[in-house]
Parts: sequence; structure tokens; C-alpha cells
Amino acid sequence: MTEWITNLIEQSGYLGVAFLMFLETVFPPIPSEVIMTLAGLEAQRGSMTLPGVIAAGTCGAMLGNFFWYLLARALGIERFKPFIKRWGRWLTITWRDVEKSDRWFERHGIWFVLIGRMLPTVRSLVSVPAGLLHMRIKRFLIASTIGTAGWTAALALAGWELGTQYKDVDQYLGPLSIGILIALLAYYIFRVVHWNIEH
Repeated sequence: MTEWITNLIEQSGYLGVAFLMFLETVFPPIPSEVIMTLAGLEAQRGSMTLPGVIAAGTCGAMLGNFFWYLLARALGIERFKPFIKRWGRWLTITWRDVEKSDRWFERHGIWFVLIGRMLPTVRSLVSVPAGLLHMRIKRFLIASTIGTAGWTAALALAGWELGTQYKDVDQYLGPLSIGILIALLAYYIFRVVHWNIEH
């Protein structure tokens, strides 16, 4: 996959970076860590500029982010009410929790989206709750763009600085992603086990 990504970036430049980051957002198994570090490496070689690479990556990712937000918003959380009421234990959520989340999102959603965009694993999922809970579009776009730009800039700079050693980025982000997944899984199991006690 790395060779395909490299070839596409070399042949299509900024458009290729934007397209790949759009795909990464819609289809998470394509890793942004590889895309943006390779793009940063190409910028370091002189075929593109670093600000251009960051802008292209941010624009592509934001198209994907907005796609998921609009899809989730169109569905709306109300459609899931019967499902949540029936399978609440395994979802570890009740309809009352949803209503609380809606109020919480109104006050703090901008920080949830902004910070979430800069966390491996979580960043691809942020648009869904924001859309389902009808976060205001302007707030969503501002928070998402800032967070996404921060993430793409960090990866592009890593590719620029590390050069051909860009794979070293995965030595740090790989364990961090696994750690976040383990923490989320542990929290889910804890919620399921304590469901009867809490409810």
C-alpha cells in the first residue's frame, strides 16, 4: 500500500494528497500517518511545498469529515431511539444518556471535536456523534478544521524532518493507537459488567 500511496502523491501532487486524505477519512484502514509523512517527505525533496501539503491534506480530510457529519445529521439520533431502548445494555447507553449527551455537546462539543481530531483511532469517529446530536455546522467546521490541520501538519512535519526515516513515526503512533483502543475496550467492558448496578 505504501508504494501505491507514494506513486499517487508523486504523480498527482497536492490533488493526490487531498484525495488520499479524503479516502482515509471515509475508509480508515488507509492510514493518514503514512499519507501525510510521505507527503512531507516529498515536500522536503522539493516537489511540493510544506504549507501546500498541509493545506491539501486538511482539505481532503475535511471533505471526508463533512461527509460523515452530514450523513449522521440526516439520520438523526431519534431514528435510533427504539434500537437504543432495546439494546441499551450492549451499547452501554440509555435514551436518558443520549439526552444528557445532547445538552453536554451543546456546551462542550467544540472541544470534543477539536481534540478528538488530533487523536489516533478516535479522529475518524468524531463526525458521527457531532452529526447525530446536531452540532451546529459552523462550530463543527471550525473545530474540525483546526484539529485536522494540527494533525496533518504534525505528520507532514514529521515526514519533512525524518526524511527517509519517516517510518519511525509509526514507532510512536502505533503503540499510542493500540493503547487508545485497549482503553476504549476496557471502558466498554466495565460499562457492560456494571450495567445492572447502574441501571
